Amino acid sequence: MTTPADVHDVRDPEQPGRLLTIERDALIPLLRRRAGEDFARPVAACPGWTVRDLLAHCSSALTRVLEGRFEKGVFSPESNERDIAERAGWSDAQVVDELERGMGAAGAVIARADGELDILAVGEWVHAGDVREAFGEPGAYGGAGLPDALALLARITRERGDVPLHADLDDLDEPLRLGESGGERPPGRFIGDGPTLVRLYAGRPLDGAPAFELAGVEAKELNVFG
Repeated sequence: MTTPADVHDVRDPEQPGRLLTIERDALIPLLRRRAGEDFARPVAACPGWTVRDLLAHCSSALTRVLEGRFEKGVFSPESNERDIAERAGWSDAQVVDELERGMGAAGAVIARADGELDILAVGEWVHAGDVREAFGEPGAYGGAGLPDALALLARITRERGDVPLHADLDDLDEPLRLGESGGERPPGRFIGDGPTLVRLYAGRPLDGAPAFELAGVEAKELNVFG
């Protein structure tokens, strides 16, 4: 008998772009309502960066996708700092404008990349959660994009052969299977909500997160960006 675990993942090429546009429609209005001093707030998930720095990183990454600029060392800490520095003379509104354009247009490019750039869409969505955290806004790492983000995380971690984990989520009717052991390791178990699972996979602070259970795997083994 065939079970869901036996079926090979089928990539939905539109899913990363859908995640980005859902987040664009929520995040950009929030940013445009914020005062200038809010862009100087520190981002706990990215030590040394302000909200403005984080947004400049996100917008530049999407512009690189649109322009196909992936030189050696791209997205390294040094490359990220250069991208931020290049936008130092921009107004906050200009950074937000670039981010809005990128979140709307990058999906088509990512769709044609055969999965190579799907993790970038997840990273952009996670960074939007970082911004909400910095602003003290509710719903960080959640919201309308959560189902697509979870589905992408599940498929990406299975394709990469990451540590196996079965997640029983408050947000989904069916358990979510992440990672792949090939039978070499029994899967870990997570019980909790989707945003907390995202925090674990993104290596984000768990301060204030709802109670959860994690067994058979260490949190540090799950970080897809580490």
